[in-house]
Amino acid sequence: MAGSGSDVPARSRWSAREAELLAITLQLLQQHGYDRLTVEAVATQAKASKATVYRRWPSKADLVLAAFIEGTRLTVVPPNTGSLRGDLLALGTQVCRQACEHGSTMRAVLNEMSHNPGLKEALQNEFVHQRRLVIDQVLADAVARGEADPAKFNDEIYDLLPGYLVFRSLLSAREPTDETVRILVDEVLLPILR
Repeated sequence: MAGSGSDVPARSRWSAREAELLAITLQLLQQHGYDRLTVEAVATQAKASKATVYRRWPSKADLVLAAFIEGTRLTVVPPNTGSLRGDLLALGTQVCRQACEHGSTMRAVLNEMSHNPGLKEALQNEFVHQRRLVIDQVLADAVARGEADPAKFNDEIYDLLPGYLVFRSLLSAREPTDETVRILVDEVLLPILR
């Protein structure tokens, strides 16, 4: 797990046509919200048949989750600022930006998860796991620079920064700020990791 963060995002698993369908889904989702989004509208805008969409994604929930994951994939790369503090601040800023840009999608996916165990599993395997790999890289780089003690790492640290920031973005009337990120990094995470 050692090494430096890459500036190249993970390669998409979707074909060009599938990526186009997902981009259209995300665009319509942001315009109309989950409840008013229809597979028919996605197909119409993409000049595809509904059957084409359903062949790849068996439900609207599956389509929305795939669109959300693909829409955020390009920005899910480990920052490489040269310091643990800088990397954590960059990650926090990234989480805040994504939560703001994709807040309605995230709310819809979280709501739909209570009805759809497959969606919950996909979110865990494809979204949460992807973000954990980014944090793994940040921590590995910090250990290699002598900035962090791996004996202090535990499963809870993976959720502290993104979990709190997403919570503040989605469920609270207080959107997180740069100061929120700074306090989490300087007063919570760095003391734990060092």
